[in-house]
Amino acid sequence: MIIHSAYTHGGDIYRNHIVLDFSVNVNPLGTPEPVKEAVRAAAEDLSAYPDPYCEALRRRLSEIHGVPMDWLLCGTGAAELIYQFISALRLQKTLLPVPSFSDDEAALAAAGCTPLYYPLLREEGFAVTEKLLAKITDDTELLMLTSPNNPTGRVIPRDLLMRILERCRKTRTWLFLDECFGELTDEATPSLAAELYPEDRVFLLRAFTKTYAMAGVRLGYAICPEAGLLDRISQNSQPWNVSTLAQAAGLAALRCTDWAEKARALIRSEKEYLYRELRELGVSVFESDANYLLLSGVPGLYDGLLARGILIRNCENYLGLGPGDARIAVRTHEDNVTLVGAVREVLHA
Repeated sequence: MIIHSAYTHGGDIYRNHIVLDFSVNVNPLGTPEPVKEAVRAAAEDLSAYPDPYCEALRRRLSEIHGVPMDWLLCGTGAAELIYQFISALRLQKTLLPVPSFSDDEAALAAAGCTPLYYPLLREEGFAVTEKLLAKITDDTELLMLTSPNNPTGRVIPRDLLMRILERCRKTRTWLFLDECFGELTDEATPSLAAELYPEDRVFLLRAFTKTYAMAGVRLGYAICPEAGLLDRISQNSQPWNVSTLAQAAGLAALRCTDWAEKARALIRSEKEYLYRELRELGVSVFESDANYLLLSGVPGLYDGLLARGILIRNCENYLGLGPGDARIAVRTHEDNVTLVGAVREVLHA
């Protein structure tokens, strides 16, 4: 629960009159009905404690990713696992490309770690390029990456990602890779899990939040071959952090095998619509591989849309971004048409 610190994420629909929320990048198809049914059914057994080991869920994830069950750790959303990972390692020499997900920096700060920032260039579309390889040295203890990146939507090309992994192996650098949006990219970015060896210092972060529109459930998981690290994280977590409802929802979601594929088809067509319409209005829109777009050069857009009941993600608080930078989710065509119309009103106001 947040009491004193400022809330810096999207999705705060509770303090404003919001008609449409474009600030959160969840599946535009919404939550699968089987997931809702599973939550309703699980609610009949709330008197029992949840399984502290998430055994059924981890077993199914093990089968899907082809990794040992003891490589898997579930948590109350991906955000919890970020903080737990950083807290367990407390590595000072961390390389962090920016802009990137704000909780990476926040987790490092909470653990007393000051990262070495690696600025991604606006003129290169904020892409991670092979120039990063030279920055991974024997002194680099941890590299934190997100692919596709948030808020830019850029996927790290597979061949480059494999070179980064090999470089981290050579330098004994921990690699933290956030894959939470991978299933909603244009071509379903495959997980790095299949490439891992038992001796790898790799922590893959994944979540149900985006793919299955389950933000309110709070369910994420990590894939990591280092048993010692997962043990330390588990020992510093309370034993029932993943609720009965969340575990049931996760198992039901994994049975919805075509949900992400259906969403990708919609996202591809709607991104083209948003590219065309927003650029015709003079809005700068960066190329994105994901289900969200980074906009630039429109100061006052956030406030103007908020006044019309539309919430977008103000990106001024991201390192490397500033006034006029904002992120929007790709939603259904009807919602996207409404957004474009509202942007037109703001620009002409």
